[in-house]
Amino acid sequence: MKSIIVSLVLLFLTTNVFAQEEVGLVSTKRLNLPTALKIAQAAIAECTKLGIQIGVTVVDREGIVQVALRDTIAAQITVPISKGKAYTAANFNSATSAMGDRANSPIGRVPGIIMSAGGLPIQVGGALVGAVGVSGAPSGVTDEQCAQAGINAVLDDLEMSM
Repeated sequence: MKSIIVSLVLLFLTTNVFAQEEVGLVSTKRLNLPTALKIAQAAIAECTKLGIQIGVTVVDREGIVQVALRDTIAAQITVPISKGKAYTAANFNSATSAMGDRANSPIGRVPGIIMSAGGLPIQVGGALVGAVGVSGAPSGVTDEQCAQAGINAVLDDLEMSM
């Protein structure tokens, strides 16, 4: 009797897995606009506390811009640089500060890729949901600190939603 029950459970689980695979679709989690905006605003707030004006970009998991903000007197160039950092972090699912040694390689010279500190992937439950890039601080370490503050502002809420 016990082996029949085990066999039925295995049959159900196997059938369920195959049924899901037949659909041919993959479900993904995405940041919504209010969350992306909160990340960007929190990153700016962190750098403002440090007396630094920045540009910040939040992208979705594919690297497509959701939010781009520039603080009042931040240089115009901070926005495209922050976009490149966010795009790079999303596409490599890695902090851009960890990629500096690859910046002078063929992949580091691909248009739109910026491998200097200040870009961080946004992961929830081990899954990539987006990335944030910051530019404008005197060092990439500070850019990354502000990017992390942006993520920290929403991380608990995101993890609770999983």
